[in-house]
Amino acid sequence: MVAVVFWALVALATVTGIVTAWTLGANSNSPPFAPAIGANAISTMRAAFLIGILAALGALTQGGSISETVGAGLIDGATISSLAAVAGLLTATAFMAFGIYSGYPVPAAFATTGAMIGVGLSLGGDPVFDTYRRIATFWVLVPPVSGGLAYLTATLLRRDDIPETVGVPLLAGVVGGIVANVELSVVPSPPGSEQGSLAGFAAMVVGTEVAAVVLTLLVAAGSFMFIRRRTQASVDKGIKTFLVALGSVVAFSSGGSQVGLATGPLENLYRVELGLPGLLLLALGAAGILGGAWMGAPRLLQATSREYAQLGVRRSIAALVPGFIIAQAAITLGIPISFNNIIISGVIGGGLAGGSAGVSRRKIGITISFWLITLVTSVLVGYGVYQVLDAALGGQV
Repeated sequence: MVAVVFWALVALATVTGIVTAWTLGANSNSPPFAPAIGANAISTMRAAFLIGILAALGALTQGGSISETVGAGLIDGATISSLAAVAGLLTATAFMAFGIYSGYPVPAAFATTGAMIGVGLSLGGDPVFDTYRRIATFWVLVPPVSGGLAYLTATLLRRDDIPETVGVPLLAGVVGGIVANVELSVVPSPPGSEQGSLAGFAAMVVGTEVAAVVLTLLVAAGSFMFIRRRTQASVDKGIKTFLVALGSVVAFSSGGSQVGLATGPLENLYRVELGLPGLLLLALGAAGILGGAWMGAPRLLQATSREYAQLGVRRSIAALVPGFIIAQAAITLGIPISFNNIIISGVIGGGLAGGSAGVSRRKIGITISFWLITLVTSVLVGYGVYQVLDAALGGQV
């Protein structure tokens, strides 16, 4: 009987995790291509196709660090069992579903983090305050950093003494240089490191860190020259090309930063109890994100693209550049984040460069309030859901 209940819970936890990933693919991964659609640089269906592929690849190659944090780094002295995984995923999914259908800003990272803390405490585990402080510090810094970077980016693009044939390629060069240093599980890495970057691989092969700097500069220069030639031929076509390229790297990053919210609760179940490789778990999450992007993203893309079209291409670029930078920083540090939090902050920062954020103080206040409410209530609900499920099963699992 116990074995039957265990495998039933494994199946339920897996399905819930995939559904959570599907929800993330349909909603959290859509903003990157909305500006390109709004500028008529790419069609909605083609954007949805690319989002699915790129976000799934990001999930496979970059999702491990955040998945481990969510699954094992939030609680000490307790392991997340199959029943606990079900409780955490059901709680997080319920919060996200409420946000989708009600229209209120419920961030997936806050809901999942809170749910897993609540479940862990319900198991008798101890809080990991150092991790909480690190996560909270990052979350608090996201709005000013994202908004500040967006403000600087928008200011650069608006300057009359810097033509778009220079300003846009400069941003492309910065993005290209960062891409060269993005850590990927498929790139060979030095001993003791699970992931490597193209720049790091060059340094490892040549035997000196100078090689990493050289490769970074070469990729940055190549990106600059490619977009500069496009903008010199046609400013409009050059900007559209950069919007599509920028949307691609941001979509890739969103997959890597969001998949851990769906796979993290299953980390102990798959890797320890079932003895399966972590790559399989990430593949399940990637499949869910892929399905969500292909099936659910087109409708949301049409809605968000209209909003970005009203923002204009400069403000859209200003919102996405910090989104890419912050998402990669979060992945490197293994910190779960709300991608919409980054984008909203970037939109506000870019708007300030034009003299008005375009977002009311009331709306900002409501958004922040719901973020805090989500975090606190998800802890309480996660705690209660596990207690109810455990009591219903009579402590058999």
